Amino acid sequence: MDWPADKVERRKVADLTPYARNARTHSDAQIDQIAASIVEWGWTTPILLDDEGTIIAGHGRVLAALKLGLDEVPVMVASGWTEDQKRAYSLADNKLAMNAGWDHELLKLELGELSEAGFDVSLIGFSDAEFASEMGLTDEGEAETGVLGEMQYRIVVDCESERHQSMLLQQFESEGLTCRPLMS
Repeated sequence: MDWPADKVERRKVADLTPYARNARTHSDAQIDQIAASIVEWGWTTPILLDDEGTIIAGHGRVLAALKLGLDEVPVMVASGWTEDQKRAYSLADNKLAMNAGWDHELLKLELGELSEAGFDVSLIGFSDAEFASEMGLTDEGEAETGVLGEMQYRIVVDCESERHQSMLLQQFESEGLTCRPLMS
């Protein structure tokens, strides 16, 4: 069986075409994170292209390469894939990784040891708030509000009627909670 990863080559970034319907977005901050990881570890995952040079997976890495001023990047070609296979893999490449979880005990151990060794743990991709949460370093105020940095925690309450919703909304707002009524 031939796999795209069997044949890695370099191509000019200018010759790569982004997939016009790429559903994954990349903030400037995330592009900076990807660029910093390339500087730290080098290029570890080739861009996946189709036969015409359109990016199937790796849009964020290409944006980071542009930010770093790289002329060429490692690529691999998914030869002979159907349009549906390419479109589906573009989504699967991002979503499948998001479906994983963490062993929080081992994560805390790894992050703690790397931090103690002086490694710049910001390169790993955790925000300061996420790092603090994983390490158990959040203060009581954060624990009470449920807000850590940019993360927000929400609950949805199913109401018996519009009147019940209105009553609860008034009660929650009088307690200083930010509320938003929803109807479905």
